[in-house]
Amino acid sequence: MRRGQLRDCFVGVGVKRLSAVDAEPRRSNQHEVGTTRDMRRQFLGEIQHQRFRAIYVWLGKDHDRLISEGTATHYDAREQKVNRAAEWRLYYSSNPVTEAMREGDTLFLAMTNDQSLYFIVAPTDSTSERQLSWLFDLHPSGRSFVSREVAHDEQELDFAARFILDEIGIELEEPDADKLDAMIEPFGMTFPKTVDFSDLARRTLPAVRAEDDPDMALVEWLRHEEALFRRLERRIVAARLDQGFRDDSGATDVNGFISFSLSVHNRRKSRMGHSLELHLEAVFRAHEIAYVRGAITENNQKPDFLFPNEEAYRAAPEAGHTCLTMLGAKSSCKDRWRQVLAEAAKIPRKHLLTLEPGISERQTSQMANLDLQLVVPHSIQKTYTNGQRAWLWNVNDFIQDVRARACK
Repeated sequence: MRRGQLRDCFVGVGVKRLSAVDAEPRRSNQHEVGTTRDMRRQFLGEIQHQRFRAIYVWLGKDHDRLISEGTATHYDAREQKVNRAAEWRLYYSSNPVTEAMREGDTLFLAMTNDQSLYFIVAPTDSTSERQLSWLFDLHPSGRSFVSREVAHDEQELDFAARFILDEIGIELEEPDADKLDAMIEPFGMTFPKTVDFSDLARRTLPAVRAEDDPDMALVEWLRHEEALFRRLERRIVAARLDQGFRDDSGATDVNGFISFSLSVHNRRKSRMGHSLELHLEAVFRAHEIAYVRGAITENNQKPDFLFPNEEAYRAAPEAGHTCLTMLGAKSSCKDRWRQVLAEAAKIPRKHLLTLEPGISERQTSQMANLDLQLVVPHSIQKTYTNGQRAWLWNVNDFIQDVRARACK
């Protein structure tokens, strides 16, 4: 099944470091950034005073996200000056995102196929900046935009790319998503339990075997389940929207709409973490690895996975027992990875599996210094630096380590 390309979302993108003049209007009395000749040729054009619909996105260091819709106007500030070279600028409206950005932050300006602009700001050297640079294949080099047109023949969007797009609020349905309809038909208009959906994802990919490649299997199962879930969700949400939101008096039910919207958002968040654990269980079973999920250790802590079992952990007389291993599983790290450090005190070296692409070097250095080994599926590791990849483990590395240290 085809997976779509970046060109299905964007026609062009530019990136730059924000100067004080760009980012802090109180220091310049402006709300604008200068554009380059290349950007105008590649995707912005040169229509005087063209107003674009703009989606402003702020991604903080710990993935705090702000999204605001507004407009942005592209104009030549020297149009009336006959003997002066053109000076094109993009005027942006004041909003929570532009108020949060600061000098030195990184701005990604990307145009969609329908000529909307994504105005995305991330702090320098943050995980978000690294993810976006990898997604767009562009790296800031100074205070002027570096840009490119998005080609039609670029690689298909993989799991990591879709993860990042989701972070900026872009949901791209699989081009052949209608082929999934027969698989989800038995559920009708009801969301099944996550365990049933995860099982369906594995059963409908019979050629994918964790025994052969646990890293590939984990990612493919998750990708397939996500596509199935989004297809069913689209069907159910569309039907609910068609019904409308009215209270008993016939007035517009704003609270009902907000409640429904929140339920959709919360279901997505909770389901991904749960399905990750379920697919990891399938991987461990395929490799005949003894484990227990959700065991209780000191201070009522509950590591996601404990190896080989709770009884062996309780019987171990001291910290550092070589037979014991723990693994946390978080689809995205953010700053929550520190929670793993308090789990299973008898196991000083912690392990954490995540699906998050391109975590910053600052964060992975902190993890290593605190004796936390990060485990990232092999296909997602390409979003990390060469230095990070030398330190990272993949799923197979983890399995081999647990097997080598298993209690005799």
